[in-house]
Amino acid sequence: MLQPYACHPEASRGRLFPEALSTFRSPFQRDRDRIIHSSAFRRLKHKTQVFVEHEGDYYRTRMTHTIEVAQVARTIAATLGLNTDLAEAVALAHDLGHPPFGHTGEDALAVLMRDYGGFDHNAQALRIVTRLERHYADFDGLNLTWETLEGIAKHNGPVDPPWSYALAEVNAMWDLELTTHASAEAQVAAVADDCAYNHHDLHDGLRAGLFTDADLCELPVIGACYAEVDRRYPGLDPMRRRHEALRRVFGTMVEDVIAVAQNRLRALEPRSVDEIRHMDGPIIRFSKPLYQNLKAIKAFLFERMYRAPSVIIERRRVTAMVQALFPLFLDHPDLLPEDWQGDVAQALAAGAPRTELARVVLDYVAGMTDRFCIQEYYRLISPEDPAV
Repeated sequence: MLQPYACHPEASRGRLFPEALSTFRSPFQRDRDRIIHSSAFRRLKHKTQVFVEHEGDYYRTRMTHTIEVAQVARTIAATLGLNTDLAEAVALAHDLGHPPFGHTGEDALAVLMRDYGGFDHNAQALRIVTRLERHYADFDGLNLTWETLEGIAKHNGPVDPPWSYALAEVNAMWDLELTTHASAEAQVAAVADDCAYNHHDLHDGLRAGLFTDADLCELPVIGACYAEVDRRYPGLDPMRRRHEALRRVFGTMVEDVIAVAQNRLRALEPRSVDEIRHMDGPIIRFSKPLYQNLKAIKAFLFERMYRAPSVIIERRRVTAMVQALFPLFLDHPDLLPEDWQGDVAQALAAGAPRTELARVVLDYVAGMTDRFCIQEYYRLISPEDPAV
């Protein structure tokens, strides 16, 4: 049973290109399915979540992260009487625009695109689902519903201008009301993202040897979870102890979000999704005490994992690769694959060819997987790693 403040599929604002309704699936279910079957989603399998020095099959990729976010989003949305299909669709799409090497690649491309309209992965995800996926006979992109596009654009909150060119371009086609909050379902996807990476980055950092279980026991929330496991299961095998403790950390975050949302929804009694959009803050969020504790955990991860010496070395190496490939393609667009040459020709015929060409190169480079980017660097630039 959907609550009045949920996004009801029969009340969807529809698609940019009208389509007949499906016999078996709601509009939001079709959005979810189109995202899962997209080329961009498959590429997430080989895109970095967080760089660690060691490589192994157990570290999260951008795809496994996305699946975890979608699972948490469905749980929270179902508990709150929201549309689980929409929450899942936004969760599955939220990282489609990430370039190779995660936030490291994003930072490098943002600098390279500074004079050509900027870059951020949320806007690039919109560009992918509205333009770059080219499989359907009647339209470019996936022709997602307005509600899913809105969720991709502003699941992290209102987006004030100036907007990147990619975001402005989509918004010009279809007003996404960027300066308001997103639906509660999209807000759920954003908080589920926080829950997922706060949990799995701890797992991956431990596996990489960047810190120890004893280090984590000094942190708020996490220390209490380890202590509870030790009380209930004295002498437990270390790996089981770790798993039991960290799944309790995960549960603490999810339960906190649900409790806060239930209290706020009871107090504010929103009667429609538009009331959710026009509130003075998000309806889905952590409690203030837990938020402060999570800041301490994030500060620990930033110092011990995201800025660990081994990770910094790898970040410099892959940044140099992106910085070398982008200008090479910009100066020699003939190096782009044959199926990109139509976009190149359109860019060169435009009124600002250098800018338009840079955007084509960005689409190509941002779509690369980690390993393909590295292969192209070795093939086109140097068989040796860059000096950093």
